[in-house]
Amino acid sequence: MLFWMRKKVIARIGGKAAGKKVACSRVSSLVALVCICCIFLLCLLLSYGFLTRYSFVEVAEAISTESNADRVEESSAQPDVVRTAFELIYGGKFDSASELIIQSGQSQSQLSQLEEIVQEYEKIGQRRHTAQEAAYQEQLAEIEKYKDTADTNNICDVNDIRDINDVNNLSVALSVIAKASEFADDAKRDELFSTASVTRVFQKAAEMAAEYESKGKWLDAYISCYYWLQMADPNNEAYSDHAEKLLDKASIIASFEDSPCETSEQRYEGVKDEIFVQAVDALDVYYVTDIDYAQMATKAIKRCEMLADVLAVLFSQRAKAETPESSFVPPHPEKLAAWSAALAGLSDQIKQSGAGFTKDMFLEIFEKILALNDASTELPREVVIAQFVEAAFSALDPYTVLIWPKQMEDFEKLMTNEFTGIGIEISKPKGLLTVSSLLTDTPAYKSGLDAGDVIEAVDGIETKDMSLICAVRKITGPKGTKVTLTIRRPGEEKTRDIIITRDRITVPTIRGWQRDEAGKWLYMIDQQSKIGYVRITSFSAETASHFEEALEQLEKVDLKGLILDLRFNTGGLLESAVAVADKFINEGLIVKTQPGFGRIPTYEMARKRGTHPDYPLVILIDSSSASASEIVAGALADEKYNRAILVGERTHGKGSVQSIRNYPRGNAQLKYTMAHYHLPSGQRVKSRDEMEKQDRKDWGIAPDIEVKLRSDELREMLSVQRDNDVLVQANRHEGGMALKRHTAEETLAADPQLAIAVLTVRTKLIENSAVASSAY
Repeated sequence: MLFWMRKKVIARIGGKAAGKKVACSRVSSLVALVCICCIFLLCLLLSYGFLTRYSFVEVAEAISTESNADRVEESSAQPDVVRTAFELIYGGKFDSASELIIQSGQSQSQLSQLEEIVQEYEKIGQRRHTAQEAAYQEQLAEIEKYKDTADTNNICDVNDIRDINDVNNLSVALSVIAKASEFADDAKRDELFSTASVTRVFQKAAEMAAEYESKGKWLDAYISCYYWLQMADPNNEAYSDHAEKLLDKASIIASFEDSPCETSEQRYEGVKDEIFVQAVDALDVYYVTDIDYAQMATKAIKRCEMLADVLAVLFSQRAKAETPESSFVPPHPEKLAAWSAALAGLSDQIKQSGAGFTKDMFLEIFEKILALNDASTELPREVVIAQFVEAAFSALDPYTVLIWPKQMEDFEKLMTNEFTGIGIEISKPKGLLTVSSLLTDTPAYKSGLDAGDVIEAVDGIETKDMSLICAVRKITGPKGTKVTLTIRRPGEEKTRDIIITRDRITVPTIRGWQRDEAGKWLYMIDQQSKIGYVRITSFSAETASHFEEALEQLEKVDLKGLILDLRFNTGGLLESAVAVADKFINEGLIVKTQPGFGRIPTYEMARKRGTHPDYPLVILIDSSSASASEIVAGALADEKYNRAILVGERTHGKGSVQSIRNYPRGNAQLKYTMAHYHLPSGQRVKSRDEMEKQDRKDWGIAPDIEVKLRSDELREMLSVQRDNDVLVQANRHEGGMALKRHTAEETLAADPQLAIAVLTVRTKLIENSAVASSAY
């Protein structure tokens, strides 16, 4: 077509140009060529516009859009900034979120709201830092009081210098150094430990502990010295190892002594060797991993050697009349020497066996030790069995234990949260057995007993020297029986006797942040933002149903976000944990338990029915959150669901599931590890025990937002929590213990972990609002 048009145009020009000069003809030809090119370009534009359905107007609009490209890029960047800021906060990187918001220079509403969140977080951090620095300086001033009098240099008044040869002063000095160490960073801690006064205190503590040990006072050596040494320097393995040995020796000597609640003979009633043999047979089949019987035997023999060392010191002290008389007479040193020599021979036998040490060989060692005892030391057979079993099982894991008959009742209380008693919580502030709180609808609540009452006697037995465990045993008892408590009420001079009939008590596991005047729990911690708070103290058979009641109560008053507190929750029933997690997962795997030896795993799945709305969920965790708590926190925060954000500290790191095997004839139970558990995305929750052996710290469940509490912060948080938890008589008179409650603001100020959890929920609410309004 273009060729035809060119020919036609040339022909016309040529016709009109006849008779003109050659030069004009050339000019005319050039003009014609230019016209042809213009026509060609015009046709090309028209053709392109037609084929792409573009009009000239559309082309102009496209050009206009390109000229505004910078504005488009800036607009699309806004959602990225906001989204990144959210993710930084959920990962605990508040400082990075703050920098991002400042650098963006944008005034978008979501960014402004996030900036307020970050500023509140920074205020919390500033308060904590100021308090930490003040506490550190306070402890440094206290440490100065323990400087050597020859090196005071006028730093403090010589009269104020305290003598660390006094055990009380030494314990106080150690506690001050431990606190200062906690408040210091690494550089300050190194500087602190290098000072002459601190070095002198540490040396004196080791010397005093050795003196205690020489007298058979292992518990005193631990309480007065090594407890504080390992607190001051937790990375010092020598301190930690020696502290553990002191506790082992103290437990050995305690096994031969009577207490206000039981004699040593009563303590070991029902301990039999056949129960242990049956337990080993069961472990050989059902334990989660292959058993190293050589290690079990080695640990058991070391405990028996330690038993001989302890008794040798005790015999020496009794001979010098340096210890109180008791019904137990330690064996003669010659018998103990024969016992130790025979144990050394058994240790050599284990080493020579190498990798071929079997279960039968292990049980043979056990029988030989019992025979050696009969032939030499003649210790109570039950005590030897109990010490051997405890040490042998410690080679497996911390959770595999034999529950002997006398321990059964306490164990069942722990597992079920049920017992027969009167329904009180007790403590021993200032050495006085005191009612901390009441439980609703219990015999104690109906008897007139009240929080703050001091229990001076139980059935006529004074409580002054009674341990808490012993007091619990004395107060609890069979249903329908009576107990007489002699109590002294604050503000009253005379004591009174209250007779209470025991009944079945179930300890509630669901709590709010505070009780109201009627004793009912309040669950809404932030009324303005509608953020709820529920604390689960353990996982019992009733936990899931009571938790459901709390959620329904919150949802009726327009719950927007929830904080689930699992701090100090050491676990409980697996099925209870699964039921709690199921409330927030629509469908899918909650936890997989994997037994050993190729056995078939079990899968706990979520069900659609009963799933609660997808409101923001934050879970509080700490180093005491274990077992069932780790399953709930791990499943809900798992990358497969991302249902919850975790705030606090790394969990305990149990990582295993235990089963219980009954021995009806012996009235005993074996609690043993039968499986490891895995989170929905497949990763196994690692055991702290295993990881520490590998010098690793990645056990348990890690928080998304790490907030570590110092000891002073923890004390304040627990103090406020106890005040808010206390239940008193509804008709109490004015002479009772002063009832103290804290506002939500005071509660949050005393609990940085909870305060940051609230900020996290509020951040989630901002994000949800942005999504709902299609802000990005």
